[in-house]
Amino acid sequence: MEVEDKYKYFDRDSSWLSFNYRVLKEAEDESLPLYERIKFLAIYSSNLDEFFRVRMANLKRIRRIGKRKINAELDIRPKKLLKDLQKIVKYHLSEYGDIFQKDIIPELKKNDIFVYWDEEIKPEHWPAVRKHFRSKVLTFLRPVIVTDSNINEVFLVNRALYFILLLRKKGDDEGKEYFAYLNIPSDNLPRYIQVPSIGDKHYIISLDDIIRHHLGFIFPEYEVIEKKSIKLNRDADLYIEDEFAGDLVQKIKDQLDKRNIGIPARFLYDKSISEKLLKLASDIFSIDEDDLIAGGRYHNMSDLMKLPNPLKPKLESKSPPDLVRKELETPLTIFDSIDERDIILHFPYISYDYVLKFFNEAAIDPFVSEIKVTLYRIASQSFVANALISAVKNGKRVTVFVEVKARFDEENNLIWAQKMEEAGIRIIYSIPGLKVHAKIALVKRRVNDVEKTYSFLGTGNFNEVTAGIYADHGLMTCHSEMNEEIDSVFTYLYRRDEPTEFKHVLVSQFNMIDRFIEMVNREIKHAEEGKDAHIIVKVNNLENRTMIDKLYEANEAGVKIDLIARSICCLVPGVIGLSENIRTIRIVDGFLEHARVWVFHNNGSNDTYMGSADWMNRNLLSRIEVVYPLYNEEIKKEMLQILKFQIQDNTKACLIDEDGANIPIIRKKGARRVRAQHNTYQWLQRKLS
Repeated sequence: MEVEDKYKYFDRDSSWLSFNYRVLKEAEDESLPLYERIKFLAIYSSNLDEFFRVRMANLKRIRRIGKRKINAELDIRPKKLLKDLQKIVKYHLSEYGDIFQKDIIPELKKNDIFVYWDEEIKPEHWPAVRKHFRSKVLTFLRPVIVTDSNINEVFLVNRALYFILLLRKKGDDEGKEYFAYLNIPSDNLPRYIQVPSIGDKHYIISLDDIIRHHLGFIFPEYEVIEKKSIKLNRDADLYIEDEFAGDLVQKIKDQLDKRNIGIPARFLYDKSISEKLLKLASDIFSIDEDDLIAGGRYHNMSDLMKLPNPLKPKLESKSPPDLVRKELETPLTIFDSIDERDIILHFPYISYDYVLKFFNEAAIDPFVSEIKVTLYRIASQSFVANALISAVKNGKRVTVFVEVKARFDEENNLIWAQKMEEAGIRIIYSIPGLKVHAKIALVKRRVNDVEKTYSFLGTGNFNEVTAGIYADHGLMTCHSEMNEEIDSVFTYLYRRDEPTEFKHVLVSQFNMIDRFIEMVNREIKHAEEGKDAHIIVKVNNLENRTMIDKLYEANEAGVKIDLIARSICCLVPGVIGLSENIRTIRIVDGFLEHARVWVFHNNGSNDTYMGSADWMNRNLLSRIEVVYPLYNEEIKKEMLQILKFQIQDNTKACLIDEDGANIPIIRKKGARRVRAQHNTYQWLQRKLS
């Protein structure tokens, strides 16, 4: 039976909202420590904020230019899609409010933690609140009363918080009303402040409420008729008209200044606002009706990530100690250890210090002559970048490809690129028309006139901060042929020399799609021959239709497919005649599942690959990505065991059904409880002890 195209693919934005809803549901999990649940509320809010700044802004831009359809085959129309997405978000936000008000706030109170929430300040707290306001808050306040003389100068900063107000002059018998707005300076001050305890009870107040209770001081000549909080998201994408002409880096710098003045994408307001105040705000700030989103009394709930915990470390998750690889704890250099065998690392379970050790030892090792690395998202205080600076000062040749088009990290990457360039490192900037998303590093070392190469190949960024919260993998190898191919990738990045044939690594723009298709075809052939055929795909996002259609074809041939897709999944699973052999799960837990891994059964040999590439159009068609094989049999078994934990997860995994919904996995009576991240840590702990 032929399945129509419109039933074969989920819309990517709806699928992403389904993922973010799964994040929100973690805040309901009473088995988690309370502040872990609060963390998921913050993550949900932060994710949604970016969704409006990028995806919703893009859809609105498409609508504004009059494009009637986004996709002709699926009949996706921007106006209808925007309406559908906003409806979904409205439903989620309603549930968000219920979770916070009915679950989190009461649980905090049970633990004697009281967050002021639309209530009068206790007399015992007024001295501390008044002192904080006058000594800290006043410094950053910028009240604006809008008049005919300044109406053309009004401006809301992207993502900033404000009060909008209706004022009336005291003693004015005519009752003329004035519109005003006032910033809530959460970018300069903590959003939540702990005030003195009363007995065993602990109290927290928001910056919003401290200001709210001082409006009479800020506007002494006026009576405050109405006050409501707002927040504006602006289109945050960078628009470079022609990447191929002129100075690309300068164009990016110029666009960064424009990010905060982009067109409105979401005007979030307190749903209790009067029609009069909302109409005034819409007119004065030039907000379209479609951009108006009703919210709660407080916005920017991502700030909950820093909600004070007076009982710390109680009510929080305990981070287990980092595991160690004994083969990297010897007096040998890290390169001597890699000479003995390939080494795999699993973050954040195993210490990221080994990656820093790789760069630090390369920087000082007298036998190392050259270091090459790609950097996509650099930590703000980067040990990796500092090691590279040390290396060049120690006489090594160091070349770094810095991707300055990494969204929201452009400015930090530019800062580090300049620092490294000033130190003497050869910096190669973004390629016009492409992003370089590969996570690769290469070290050349010469001992007794014999040169050897060592690489670190990752699924995540060279960023020691995110390595503590993202679940990723990395391979250290001295495989000469594979490293020669890695070197040719660098040569392409630096000189655009067309590389020779890749036999080991898969590189987008060259052989990646063809090789993936080839390996799926091999499983199809084995299934048709009656042999076991099995594919495991673990990605953050699955959108590319070429690969989706190939999995459908494999399904039809009888290939068993386990798909682990954390976020976007446009493949429709579980449909008879299309995908009945495809089991699709999504895992949301304490660490962000970030790794991309593929296993092709290949009649028992289990060809296993890892790398940086999602199966998204952007990754496969407009980026440089590198995927690499695991050749060591012990490492392959280790990786397969970790994937098995994820496939068997019956605690934090959910099934994605044919409607794109998250379906909790019900553990059968007597069945072993599997929580992949916990089981992985415990298994590695035993294995490495």
